[in-house]
Amino acid sequence: MTQTSDNVTWLTQEAYDQLKAELEYLSGPARTEIAGKIAAAREEGDLRENGGYHAAKEEQGKQELRVRQLTQLLESAKVGEAPAATGVVAPGMVVTIAFDGDPDDTLEFLLASREYASSDIETYSPQSPLGSGVNGKKIGEDAQYELPNGKKAMVRILEAKPYTG
Repeated sequence: MTQTSDNVTWLTQEAYDQLKAELEYLSGPARTEIAGKIAAAREEGDLRENGGYHAAKEEQGKQELRVRQLTQLLESAKVGEAPAATGVVAPGMVVTIAFDGDPDDTLEFLLASREYASSDIETYSPQSPLGSGVNGKKIGEDAQYELPNGKKAMVRILEAKPYTG
């Protein structure tokens, strides 16, 4: 569960441990593995036309970017508890909304950092247009947010409950 406010990211102990384990793997065994791939590709000869070498270097770049992202995230992370079930939308909560004009057109999503997105439930960042529009609203209140085309959309908060994984 992730709660983001200013430059602090709140994580449950489980989420923190999971991200820390990923960082340790990427900066240890995965680095050694990619270095081996690069060395093997180098031995094949001309680097200008060596697809394996360029693919390995690209993979290395993506891996190092992820290491930097995780390092920054974990440096600013605070481990805490899930938000309380107060009926107020906050990061770390599963929110159900109804789109304006159609109470049957609903969406349920987790308001959390994209780092903690899962395939079980759609995740919206608190900094996204919808996320910032609903953050801090109470059940039954309307929230407005800006669509990509610049128009405004209105939703009603139907439910806000802590994410339980």
